[in-house]
Amino acid sequence: MERGVRMSNTRREFLQSTAALAVGMMGAGTAGIRADASTLPRAGALRGAAQEAPPRSLGRDEEIQIPKMKFGGVEIGRLVLGVNPLYGFAHYNNNFSSAMREWYTPDRVCEVMHRANSFGMDAFNYVDVARARPDWERFEAEGGKMRLIIQVTARDDTAELVKNLKPLALQRRGEEIDLAWQNGTMASEREWCKRARDQGVLVGVGTHKPEVIELVEEQGWDIDFYAGCVYNRTRTAEEWRRALNGELPEMPHDIYLQSDPPRMYKAMRQTAKTCFAFKILAAGRIADDGVAQAFRTAFTSIKPHDGVYVGVFPRSKDELLENAGIVHGILTGVGAAYRNI
Repeated sequence: MERGVRMSNTRREFLQSTAALAVGMMGAGTAGIRADASTLPRAGALRGAAQEAPPRSLGRDEEIQIPKMKFGGVEIGRLVLGVNPLYGFAHYNNNFSSAMREWYTPDRVCEVMHRANSFGMDAFNYVDVARARPDWERFEAEGGKMRLIIQVTARDDTAELVKNLKPLALQRRGEEIDLAWQNGTMASEREWCKRARDQGVLVGVGTHKPEVIELVEEQGWDIDFYAGCVYNRTRTAEEWRRALNGELPEMPHDIYLQSDPPRMYKAMRQTAKTCFAFKILAAGRIADDGVAQAFRTAFTSIKPHDGVYVGVFPRSKDELLENAGIVHGILTGVGAAYRNI
């Protein structure tokens, strides 16, 4: 196999081509798979990419605006910027995570956030990792405005996050919640929610499991919202074997079953609380010709006051424009023919 294989142009194309690459590389090393810097758009080039391929049935970029939803005492766009790609959490493999980290310089992180702002994406599902804090401070210093919905990990100081970042909401991260579910320690997470409430912010629970939402609802936790991954990627090894007829694939923490989303969407519809669906594109595994339908399924499956978190990796294709155009069309009926760029 020829060394120096060029990475596909987008996160979605990268994932779709990986299976073919893996077959060709059996017995060979992986050193040849690297992002070719010559193919990357320079900082400041995202708008240029959009101009080269405008949406088919919409006008200028500024005409594409994400409709709003009520969240607490404010309104935010129903499409919320996800954090994972910005800091290399690909939920695929180490090579792809590294490519994201290499591409997403501070310049590009801030540019993507400003670009999201231009489409009415005015909330950010922040997590306090890596260099996220200085990137956020720079974005604000440049005039950017987004409301933070912070994922809170087990190591985070909740009071410090509220004091210094002034978020709209705190969301207990799904990994912590799901581990507590598996270990039978959900009572400790309920206590965390009570302490978060004392900080004077909206409080939410993240999870990958519909059963968690059902339990929290049944027990009547004092929370305001849920963030639900539509794919249950935190099953235990034994749970995966039962689901997969005794088989356990490699990388069992990132398996995506097509039968999962309807279960999570059902749980979201059954609660009156606000819900945010995430990983609706299966961390980039949905093929390009299925992206519009995945958004359509999400927004027709959740409540009118619910939203969606989506991250982007616009290495040479303006995924922000694509996603915003699709969502604008679904929710307003304007530009409904808009599908792919």
